[in-house]
Amino acid sequence: MLNIPELVNPDEIENFMKTVSYNVKRIREKKKMSQLEVALSIGQKASGFYANAENHAHDKHFNLIHLYKLSVLFEVDICEFFKEETSK
Repeated sequence: MLNIPELVNPDEIENFMKTVSYNVKRIREKKKMSQLEVALSIGQKASGFYANAENHAHDKHFNLIHLYKLSVLFEVDICEFFKEETSK
C-alpha cells in the first residue's frame, strides 16, 4: 500500500486561487482595462467566464494559458499573478 502525503489542503488551494484572481483584477484595474476588453483579448467570446474567474465566483479559475496571455497583454511577468498581497 502506498503512503502518499497530502501536499496541500483544500483551504490552501482556495487561498492560492483567490490570490491569483485578486492579482489579475488588481493589475487589470491598474492598466485601466475593462473586463470585456481583457476577456476578448485573451480569446473569450464574452466577459462572463472572465468576470467569474477574476471575482473567484462559480468555481471558475484561470488556467495557465489564460495567465500566459494575461501576462503578455498586461506586459507583466507571469509571476506577478502568484504574489501574496497584504492589502487584500
